[in-house]
Amino acid sequence: MEGDKDAYYVVQKGDVFGFYRSAKELVTQHGRFDPNATIYKGYHLSKEAEEYLVSHGLQSATYSISAANVTKDLFGKILPCFPYEQPSTTRGKMAEEYPKAERQERVLKNTEYTYFLEFDGASKGNPGLAGAGAILRANDGSTVCRLQEGVGIATCNVAEYRAIILGLKHALKNGIKHIYVQGDSKLVCMQVQGLWKLKNQNMAELCKVAKELKDKFVSFEISHVPRNRNSDADALANRAIHLQDGVVVEDCIHK
Repeated sequence: MEGDKDAYYVVQKGDVFGFYRSAKELVTQHGRFDPNATIYKGYHLSKEAEEYLVSHGLQSATYSISAANVTKDLFGKILPCFPYEQPSTTRGKMAEEYPKAERQERVLKNTEYTYFLEFDGASKGNPGLAGAGAILRANDGSTVCRLQEGVGIATCNVAEYRAIILGLKHALKNGIKHIYVQGDSKLVCMQVQGLWKLKNQNMAELCKVAKELKDKFVSFEISHVPRNRNSDADALANRAIHLQDGVVVEDCIHK
């Protein structure tokens, strides 16, 4: 199975190229959406390219290089990608230019691209009435689907797990093979990666389901983000509190 451990990202801004070894590194160090930057993704950086970068003193995990030193095939085969939330103006432009059916065809036509999943859970009382929310975005930042699910009486952690499971299931159902996931629950992000221990049986069962779904993707990466970078999924989760347990509401562009 090819994982995102083999992926790398190249960012071009003006005459400077930046190189990043993971989507997490890119999002963390490059920051939020920059309309003046173009982002590309590739797999399996060649030994020759690695040696070239090192020979220019670029030995750290993240580095930059002048365009004057970049040859056409230095970074191998790379494709445009978008591991950020696109500004609403760009999403609106896409909606104006293409009808719903055509947008869906463009978004899901190539499942080899990396898609982006934002998830969040909410609970009024912890435990209390709970809801799960998830947003699936295409690699250009446009919204593919907004998902809500009622969770019943549950803790916030349970709602968080239900949210990531909800999003992963929808992605797999649509044939998506490469996914980058982000959420503001550090517990879920760490446990899904096997980095934190599980002490609660209910949580262990939910984590098992999430891991089983994770393993069905060709590549999978998950990152913890601050709450202020997860506001859209949070809003969906809070609305889902009013749904009955297990009821799912989908707002997808192909409908």
